[in-house]
Amino acid sequence: MKSARFFLRILAALLAAGVSSIRADVVETKNGARLVGTVTKIDSANVTLDTAYAGVLTIKQSEVTGVQTESPRFVRLSDGTVLKGAVVPAGGGNIGVKAEGGTTIAPMTKVVTTWTPGTPDPAVVALKRKWSFEASLDVTGKTGNNEQLGTAASFRSKLTGPIDTLQLYTAYNRQETNNVKSADQFKAGADYSDNFYGRYSWYVRDEGGFDHVKDIHVYNVSATGFGYDFIKKPLHIFTGRAGFSYRYENYSNPETDDVQSLGLDVGLNHEYTFRGSKLVNRLSYDPSFSDFTNFHFTHESYYEVPLFNPAWKLRLGITHDYSSRPGAGVDRLDTTYFTRLVLNWQ
Repeated sequence: MKSARFFLRILAALLAAGVSSIRADVVETKNGARLVGTVTKIDSANVTLDTAYAGVLTIKQSEVTGVQTESPRFVRLSDGTVLKGAVVPAGGGNIGVKAEGGTTIAPMTKVVTTWTPGTPDPAVVALKRKWSFEASLDVTGKTGNNEQLGTAASFRSKLTGPIDTLQLYTAYNRQETNNVKSADQFKAGADYSDNFYGRYSWYVRDEGGFDHVKDIHVYNVSATGFGYDFIKKPLHIFTGRAGFSYRYENYSNPETDDVQSLGLDVGLNHEYTFRGSKLVNRLSYDPSFSDFTNFHFTHESYYEVPLFNPAWKLRLGITHDYSSRPGAGVDRLDTTYFTRLVLNWQ
């Protein structure tokens, strides 16, 4: 009796395993492999399969000879057609979608994307704008022969869509050396760009603030123009900008002439992400039309590495701020080295 019960349990387990394998999705490849799991995505380049034995597998579509799914899928083709049904092997580099009215055959290279019923359409999700946020803080101090205390904080929010990006940012930097202010700077700004065609974009930006150490009571730079992406990849971007600007600088010292002029706006932005780290370089050059020797130049470069938690990062960098016509008694160039703790979230 006991042996019969044991036999029945083994048989039930084998039947359950067989049913499980039958109900699983299957991807067959040119080398004869039969991969079992859950097909999570099919597009013109790859088939993505989630497996219990090897995690998520991405198989090149050129190596796939057949795909079969147990449950229905939505399948969007390159001509905009959306099919619904279980995916079945069709041979000859084709995909079959089996619905109540029959099976529709289409080349796998024409598949744009797939998704399961009850989940959002990827095309709709891709059109949604997404917010991301960044906050940073660094505090430095020194005692002994000199007394020094410095605090710098910044915040940036970014709204990213399929073809446009809006950035809002603010930053404050204050330094004291032997109880004398060596830095007292605040800025806030907005930057909007629209990638209207291929690598081409247009932009508008505005930044204002003050720099009391440089004797700037208030300043504002507004600019608009066009941009071009020399490199446009998911992890590597290099963009150039050129346009027109209006620069205003009001100085506290009456001996320094205020700046109110139209001019050029030239900028470069480079971002390269690799292995979770990021290298960023930014340049901005704003000369005056009335006198091209009167200009403002800024530069920032930093290297960012993730910490124990990917949301936290350590940023090491340098900034240059050069004004060709500074206020009375103020140096033209300011250079700042920084180490900052950065928090990113969405």
